[in-house]
Amino acid sequence: MYRFFKRAADILVSCMALIILSPLMLIVSVFVKLTSPGPVIFKQERLGKNCKIFKMYKFRSMCVGAEKSGVYSDKTDPRVTKVGKFIRATSIDELPQMINILKGDMSFIGPRPPLTYHPWPLEEYTEEQKHMFDVRPGITGWAQINGRKDVEWNHRIELNCWYVDHMSLPLDIKILFLTVFKVLKNEDNENTGATVITNQEEK
Repeated sequence: MYRFFKRAADILVSCMALIILSPLMLIVSVFVKLTSPGPVIFKQERLGKNCKIFKMYKFRSMCVGAEKSGVYSDKTDPRVTKVGKFIRATSIDELPQMINILKGDMSFIGPRPPLTYHPWPLEEYTEEQKHMFDVRPGITGWAQINGRKDVEWNHRIELNCWYVDHMSLPLDIKILFLTVFKVLKNEDNENTGATVITNQEEK
Protein backbone atom coordinates (compact mmCIF):
# COMPACT_ATOMS: atom_id res chain seq x y z
CA MET A 1 0.00 0.00 0.00
CA TYR A 2 2.76 2.46 0.92
CA ARG A 3 4.56 1.82 -2.37
CA PHE A 4 1.45 2.98 -4.26
CA PHE A 5 1.20 6.11 -2.10
CA LYS A 6 4.94 6.75 -2.51
CA ARG A 7 4.70 6.61 -6.31
CA ALA A 8 1.67 8.94 -6.36
CA ALA A 9 3.48 11.40 -4.09
CA ASP A 10 6.59 11.24 -6.28
CA ILE A 11 4.56 12.18 -9.37
CA LEU A 12 2.70 15.02 -7.64
CA VAL A 13 5.73 16.54 -5.91
CA SER A 14 8.04 16.27 -8.93
CA CYS A 15 5.44 17.99 -11.14
CA MET A 16 5.07 20.83 -8.65
CA ALA A 17 8.84 21.10 -8.14
CA LEU A 18 9.56 21.25 -11.87
CA ILE A 19 7.08 24.11 -12.24
CA ILE A 20 8.32 26.05 -9.20
CA LEU A 21 12.01 25.48 -9.90
CA SER A 22 11.84 25.98 -13.68
CA PRO A 23 13.27 29.57 -13.47
CA LEU A 24 16.24 28.31 -11.42
CA MET A 25 16.80 25.38 -13.80
CA LEU A 26 16.70 27.75 -16.77
CA ILE A 27 19.32 30.02 -15.17
CA VAL A 28 21.56 27.05 -14.36
CA SER A 29 21.19 25.77 -17.92
CA VAL A 30 22.33 29.12 -19.32
CA PHE A 31 25.38 29.30 -17.03
CA VAL A 32 26.41 25.71 -17.78
CA LYS A 33 26.15 26.37 -21.51
CA LEU A 34 27.98 29.71 -21.44
CA THR A 35 30.87 28.65 -19.22
CA SER A 36 31.79 25.26 -20.68
CA PRO A 37 31.45 23.69 -24.14
CA GLY A 38 29.15 20.70 -24.31
CA PRO A 39 25.56 19.72 -23.51
CA VAL A 40 23.71 21.20 -20.54
CA ILE A 41 22.36 17.83 -19.40
CA PHE A 42 24.69 14.95 -18.60
CA LYS A 43 23.16 11.52 -19.23
CA GLN A 44 24.62 8.44 -17.59
CA GLU A 45 23.55 4.81 -17.58
CA ARG A 46 22.60 3.53 -14.13
CA LEU A 47 21.07 0.39 -12.66
CA GLY A 48 17.49 0.87 -11.50
CA LYS A 49 14.59 -1.18 -10.20
CA ASN A 50 14.80 -4.86 -11.11
CA CYS A 51 18.35 -4.21 -12.36
CA LYS A 52 16.97 -2.37 -15.40
CA ILE A 53 19.39 0.05 -17.05
CA PHE A 54 18.16 3.63 -17.46
CA LYS A 55 19.69 6.99 -18.26
CA MET A 56 19.94 9.28 -15.26
CA TYR A 57 19.97 13.04 -15.85
CA LYS A 58 22.11 15.70 -14.19
CA PHE A 59 23.22 19.21 -14.98
CA ARG A 60 26.70 18.75 -16.43
CA SER A 61 29.28 19.78 -13.82
CA MET A 62 32.43 18.46 -15.48
CA CYS A 63 34.14 18.94 -18.81
CA VAL A 64 33.06 16.71 -21.69
CA GLY A 65 34.72 13.27 -21.61
CA ALA A 66 35.65 13.54 -17.91
CA GLU A 67 34.55 9.94 -17.20
CA LYS A 68 37.50 8.62 -19.18
CA SER A 69 39.77 9.80 -16.35
CA GLY A 70 37.98 7.83 -13.62
CA VAL A 71 34.81 7.91 -11.50
CA TYR A 72 36.19 9.60 -8.38
CA SER A 73 36.23 13.37 -8.03
CA ASP A 74 37.12 15.77 -5.20
CA LYS A 75 37.20 19.52 -4.65
CA THR A 76 40.57 19.86 -6.43
CA ASP A 77 39.52 17.91 -9.54
CA PRO A 78 40.37 20.05 -12.62
CA ARG A 79 37.63 18.29 -14.60
CA VAL A 80 34.95 20.09 -12.56
CA THR A 81 33.89 23.40 -14.10
CA LYS A 82 33.53 26.64 -12.14
CA VAL A 83 29.76 26.43 -12.32
CA GLY A 84 30.02 22.70 -11.62
CA LYS A 85 31.67 23.32 -8.26
CA PHE A 86 28.72 25.41 -7.12
CA ILE A 87 25.92 23.19 -8.39
CA ARG A 88 27.65 20.13 -6.90
CA ALA A 89 28.11 21.76 -3.50
CA THR A 90 24.43 22.75 -3.42
CA SER A 91 23.20 19.52 -5.10
CA ILE A 92 21.50 21.64 -7.77
CA ASP A 93 23.07 19.33 -10.36
CA GLU A 94 20.60 16.64 -9.25
CA LEU A 95 17.44 18.62 -10.15
CA PRO A 96 16.99 17.10 -13.63
CA GLN A 97 16.41 13.75 -11.93
CA MET A 98 12.88 14.92 -11.22
CA ILE A 99 12.29 14.07 -14.89
CA ASN A 100 13.55 10.55 -14.09
CA ILE A 101 11.00 10.45 -11.26
CA LEU A 102 8.16 11.41 -13.60
CA LYS A 103 9.27 8.75 -16.07
CA GLY A 104 9.18 6.11 -13.33
CA ASP A 105 12.93 5.48 -13.34
CA MET A 106 13.46 6.91 -9.87
CA SER A 107 11.87 8.08 -6.63
CA PHE A 108 12.77 10.97 -4.34
CA ILE A 109 13.85 8.52 -1.61
CA GLY A 110 15.57 5.21 -2.31
CA PRO A 111 18.98 3.63 -2.86
CA ARG A 112 21.20 5.75 -5.10
CA PRO A 113 21.44 4.00 -8.49
CA PRO A 114 24.96 2.68 -9.13
CA LEU A 115 26.78 2.84 -12.44
CA THR A 116 26.49 -0.23 -14.65
CA TYR A 117 30.20 -0.96 -14.09
CA HIS A 118 30.92 0.59 -10.70
CA PRO A 119 31.43 -0.45 -7.94
CA TRP A 120 31.35 -3.69 -9.95
CA PRO A 121 29.36 -5.20 -12.87
CA LEU A 122 25.86 -6.52 -12.16
CA GLU A 123 26.93 -10.17 -12.43
CA GLU A 124 29.31 -9.68 -9.49
CA TYR A 125 26.58 -8.58 -7.06
CA THR A 126 25.52 -11.28 -4.62
CA GLU A 127 21.86 -12.26 -4.44
CA GLU A 128 21.63 -10.47 -1.10
CA GLN A 129 23.09 -7.29 -2.60
CA LYS A 130 20.66 -7.40 -5.53
CA HIS A 131 17.89 -6.88 -2.96
CA MET A 132 18.61 -3.14 -3.22
CA PHE A 133 17.19 -3.24 -6.75
CA ASP A 134 13.74 -4.34 -5.53
CA VAL A 135 12.64 -0.69 -5.27
CA ARG A 136 13.07 2.41 -7.42
CA PRO A 137 16.39 4.18 -6.81
CA GLY A 138 16.26 7.63 -5.28
CA ILE A 139 17.79 11.08 -5.44
CA THR A 140 18.73 10.52 -1.81
CA GLY A 141 18.56 7.54 0.52
CA TRP A 142 19.49 5.86 3.78
CA ALA A 143 23.14 5.41 2.76
CA GLN A 144 23.41 9.09 1.82
CA ILE A 145 22.51 10.27 5.32
CA ASN A 146 24.82 7.69 6.89
CA GLY A 147 28.09 8.78 5.36
CA ARG A 148 27.28 9.37 1.70
CA LYS A 149 30.57 9.32 -0.29
CA ASP A 150 32.75 8.27 2.66
CA VAL A 151 31.04 4.87 3.00
CA GLU A 152 32.71 1.80 1.47
CA TRP A 153 30.48 0.23 -1.17
CA ASN A 154 29.83 -3.12 0.52
CA HIS A 155 28.52 -1.26 3.58
CA ARG A 156 26.66 1.23 1.37
CA ILE A 157 24.80 -1.64 -0.26
CA GLU A 158 24.01 -3.13 3.16
CA LEU A 159 22.44 0.20 4.13
CA ASN A 160 20.45 0.22 0.89
CA CYS A 161 19.15 -3.30 1.52
CA TRP A 162 18.20 -2.33 5.07
CA TYR A 163 16.17 0.54 3.65
CA VAL A 164 14.29 -1.79 1.28
CA ASP A 165 13.28 -3.98 4.23
CA HIS A 166 12.19 -1.02 6.38
CA MET A 167 10.75 1.41 3.83
CA SER A 168 7.96 3.48 5.37
CA LEU A 169 6.57 7.02 5.43
CA PRO A 170 8.23 7.96 8.77
CA LEU A 171 11.60 6.67 7.52
CA ASP A 172 11.30 8.56 4.23
CA ILE A 173 10.42 11.77 6.07
CA LYS A 174 13.44 11.29 8.33
CA ILE A 175 15.72 10.75 5.31
CA LEU A 176 14.31 13.82 3.59
CA PHE A 177 14.91 16.15 6.53
CA LEU A 178 18.39 14.78 7.25
CA THR A 179 19.28 15.16 3.56
CA VAL A 180 18.28 18.83 3.63
CA PHE A 181 20.40 19.27 6.76
CA LYS A 182 23.43 17.64 5.14
CA VAL A 183 23.06 19.64 1.92
CA LEU A 184 22.88 22.90 3.88
CA LYS A 185 26.02 21.92 5.81
CA ASN A 186 27.62 20.45 2.65
CA GLU A 187 28.59 17.31 4.58
CA ASP A 188 30.09 14.16 3.00
CA ASN A 189 29.81 15.72 -0.46
CA GLU A 190 33.36 15.03 -1.62
CA ASN A 191 35.11 11.77 -2.34
CA THR A 192 38.01 11.22 0.02
CA GLY A 193 39.38 8.34 -2.06
CA ALA A 194 38.38 5.04 -3.57
CA THR A 195 35.60 3.36 -1.59
CA VAL A 196 35.47 0.02 -3.36
CA ILE A 197 36.49 -3.33 -1.90
CA THR A 198 35.57 -6.08 -4.32
CA ASN A 199 33.25 -8.85 -3.18
CA GLN A 200 36.19 -11.22 -3.55
CA GLU A 201 38.35 -9.09 -1.24
CA GLU A 202 35.50 -8.87 1.26
CA LYS A 203 35.35 -12.65 1.45
